[in-house]
Amino acid sequence: MAKKSDTEQPMTTARQLATIIKSSRQIMRKDKGLNGDLDRLPMLTWIMFLKFLDDLEQLRETEAVLEGKAFQPVIEAPYRWRDWAAIEGGITGDELVAFINNDEAMRPDGARGPGLFACLRSLQGTGGGDRRDVVATVFKDLYNRMINGYLLRDVIDKVNSIHFNASEEIHVLSRLYETLLREMRDAAGDSGEFYTPRPVVRFMVEATNPKLGETILDPACGTGGFLVEAYNHLERQCRIVEDREILQDRTLFGGEAKSLPYLLAQMNLLLHGLAYPRIDPENSLRHPLREIGDKDRVDIILTNPPFGGEEEKGILGNFPEDMQTAETALLFLQLIMRKLKRPGHGTERGGRAAVVVPNGMLFGDGVCARIKEELLKNFNLHTIVRLPEGVFSPYTDIPTNLMFFDRSRPTNEIWYYQIPLPEGRRKYTKTMAMEYAEFADCLKWWKNRKQNEHAWRIDTKDLIQRDEQGRVVACNLDIKNPHSVEATDQRAPAEIIDAIVEKEHNLLDLMGEIRTSLAEGIR
Repeated sequence: MAKKSDTEQPMTTARQLATIIKSSRQIMRKDKGLNGDLDRLPMLTWIMFLKFLDDLEQLRETEAVLEGKAFQPVIEAPYRWRDWAAIEGGITGDELVAFINNDEAMRPDGARGPGLFACLRSLQGTGGGDRRDVVATVFKDLYNRMINGYLLRDVIDKVNSIHFNASEEIHVLSRLYETLLREMRDAAGDSGEFYTPRPVVRFMVEATNPKLGETILDPACGTGGFLVEAYNHLERQCRIVEDREILQDRTLFGGEAKSLPYLLAQMNLLLHGLAYPRIDPENSLRHPLREIGDKDRVDIILTNPPFGGEEEKGILGNFPEDMQTAETALLFLQLIMRKLKRPGHGTERGGRAAVVVPNGMLFGDGVCARIKEELLKNFNLHTIVRLPEGVFSPYTDIPTNLMFFDRSRPTNEIWYYQIPLPEGRRKYTKTMAMEYAEFADCLKWWKNRKQNEHAWRIDTKDLIQRDEQGRVVACNLDIKNPHSVEATDQRAPAEIIDAIVEKEHNLLDLMGEIRTSLAEGIR
């Protein structure tokens, strides 16, 4: 009986996929070359990446044959998954490790040649939009850390039982893959990297409301959450073949300098349907701001730039002298402002952005104040959404905000919206995280703005403070909800302390008078 073709393989159910992933990770735990989930996750990811790519290639090849077109594979034999991995119990042990790791090795076809990773790193496309360039970049800084070739063979056999032969199946795996991403985020939190919760990402995309034909950038895309959500949002707007070509070829762009998040972003976007993820694998801050022109600008920026980090001195030279700072988030904010389209250059109102910022950026002075002055002077900072405590738990309890601005005009007023905690909750935690439904009231308010217990508006004319020489010294955007208990006055800390001391003195004087009155009464 003839063997079923790959396109006829049975679908892998969600339960089967979860079992495969779980058992693969259990096998990996036995390998002494791997150190925790931050090693196991990239291992499992590159293995799944090659399996997924080969299944996709076989589908594309079949389509090309039916249409009478030539087909150019991304990976040539004998380096395709089907050549060395698809035969259960095939090449294994030290021979398998050598084939994957070594610059030169015995290939599965019996000839000597470049090892697998050496071959993949050497791939080169003939022009833009070539998946060979993606594969080469993905494997540029990747290494196989499993030292036991028999355990590695077991993992490969497990992954080989996944069949990427239907869009429904790919969506099932993409959901499971997001579970892996969350686990990676848990591990990465200790190293100072914070990833944006899915409900926050979805809200920012819905509030910004990208339209098909607009260009979207995340210059610090991490594992690709904003780009995936934007892709899903725009896919619902596709009606004809040309719409999908626009979405696929000239809409979504990202930047991620770290190799593991870059790999995860590529896999994440491929799984969700983006055929050629355009993600820059280098530092988005590496170009001087003055060199960014209209051709480099985009319609929308959605991002959660890293905060609390520090950049090298060489990077600081790309920014104006009076706005240089080691704080990464402030550098990214300047980049975002520079990368938004200007009105009249392909867009009527100019580009728009939604950015996650730490609370310290709202009240920060010095360089931070000067950057905010530019933001208010040259951009319309129309909305600041204040998030409750614990949204980024367990990585940090630093209060965070969502800033929405565009390039339509200077800022005259700012709307604030405070997302309330659910009733009976004091903060969000890892096990009781924020849900998308908690943004529902804010989304209703977004298009019909009125002041209420959660929303308030301020005039910006007095926000910027200058010294005698006219230099900006302060720009406080940390405006509390006037309808809440925490809305205290905006006095400087020294003034508040003086007022407390004065009240204490008044209280002591009053107690003294009462004591005197009581003594006189006793006499």
